[in-house]
Amino acid sequence: MSSFDYLVNGFGTALSWQGLLYCFIGCLWGTIVGVLPGLGPLAGMTLLLPLTFGLDPTTGIIMLTGIFYGSMYGGSTTSILVRIPGEAASVVTCIDGHEMARQGRAGPALMVAAVGSFIGGSVSILGLIFIAPPLAKLMIQIGPSVEVMLILFALVVISLVSAGSRIKTAAMISLGLLLGTVGMDKLTGFPRFTFGSLGISDGLSFAALAIGLFGVSEILTNLEKTDTIKAITPKFRDLIPRAKDLRESFPAIARGSVIGSIFGIIPGVSHIVSTFVSYAVEKKLSRHPEQFGKGAIAGVAGPETANNAVTGTAMIPLLALGIPSIPATAILLSALTIHGVQPGPLLLTENPQVFWGLIASMYIGNVILLILNLPLVSIFVNLLRIPYVYLVPIILVISVVGVYSVDFNAFDIWVMVISGFAGYFLRKFGYEMAPLLLALVLGDRLEENFRLSLTMSGGHYSTFVDNASLIVLGGSISLLLAVQGIAWAFGYRKTFADEAEGA
Repeated sequence: MSSFDYLVNGFGTALSWQGLLYCFIGCLWGTIVGVLPGLGPLAGMTLLLPLTFGLDPTTGIIMLTGIFYGSMYGGSTTSILVRIPGEAASVVTCIDGHEMARQGRAGPALMVAAVGSFIGGSVSILGLIFIAPPLAKLMIQIGPSVEVMLILFALVVISLVSAGSRIKTAAMISLGLLLGTVGMDKLTGFPRFTFGSLGISDGLSFAALAIGLFGVSEILTNLEKTDTIKAITPKFRDLIPRAKDLRESFPAIARGSVIGSIFGIIPGVSHIVSTFVSYAVEKKLSRHPEQFGKGAIAGVAGPETANNAVTGTAMIPLLALGIPSIPATAILLSALTIHGVQPGPLLLTENPQVFWGLIASMYIGNVILLILNLPLVSIFVNLLRIPYVYLVPIILVISVVGVYSVDFNAFDIWVMVISGFAGYFLRKFGYEMAPLLLALVLGDRLEENFRLSLTMSGGHYSTFVDNASLIVLGGSISLLLAVQGIAWAFGYRKTFADEAEGA
């Protein structure tokens, strides 16, 4: 079958009643967690992760991916109407978006953000379609030693571009790799770091750790910030932008689509970096740069488009290489693994229905989000008026039931609680959870391929510096340096991402 035939079959899966239902649930929940300050895509995905275990792999990943890009849409709503970013990637939108809202132009800002998000997401999905299949075919011909080098490269890049101290980031990566070794050794069957406990003989539950580190710790952090929020609520008839707004927005949307699609492939905080780069580009190319910070619509259109353009191409390393580029895709990788589907070069040949069904659902999800985020914006804004202390018990009950339902193991609830408090205190001291989660997910594959490479080479470490490894690693470094050079040329610095992550 050709790629077109597979895509048609993918639309058949995505347009089934199960595909549409769970795509809608994911988009709706993603929009809600994007609107609610402090939750964001990671907490939203981890909270509903257990609900996917009773679904088939394609339907489950469709719902989780809907949460991922739905939260990107929803984050712009609070940035524009309240000047509180729903998640870190929406920080830039606050600058001009809220200023437009104060000037009575909240409607055009929301409309342009939604349209830009739709176009950016659609463009990045095209990138996923055209890049992932040939990349997967190339990787099939490459041995495990190259995969080891790619995973190490990804972890190094994450440590360099993540927010905050590089030493703390490296410490969290090391902790993630260490936690990944808990349980039975897959090669020898010998228990490691179990301390005689049968509860962790199969390893620490990813669902429990993810929900604890992101869900529970987010709840504890947000309980400290329960102030009443006053939001600007636009009317539906005010959403239509002026012709001048459209003329200023569409060039920014086009550039944001390209910028976001490029940065989506790079490991680390690509969705945050892309928004700052897009804003810097629009300000530099504008005929009236003095208007930026005072309600320039291009300052909303560009970053919001770049933000959502990341979602499609961020799936390329995950689906073609099995390497998550950002924490949200690490959740998707683990969900697929739990369902017995291994992301990577063989995904397109062994489980094409998952790959093409996911792509088709992302197109459909973009349309659903466009419909949800405009007529229902006033309803979503009213969620901000619900006292957070009323939401906490509901979220905690969902978390406990979800974690227990994975393996029906009460020990996993304790893992969730302990990791939740540990995550809360680590955040207090400036440690980020995202590098830990990425290292935890990649640790198993790193160890497995490392040992397999040494076995195949008779114990020679030179296998990690053969021609194929050097070519792939050199190409990856060149791509990273080129993208970083472009970012620096337009005024981006790592401190921008640090400030966004701390927001």
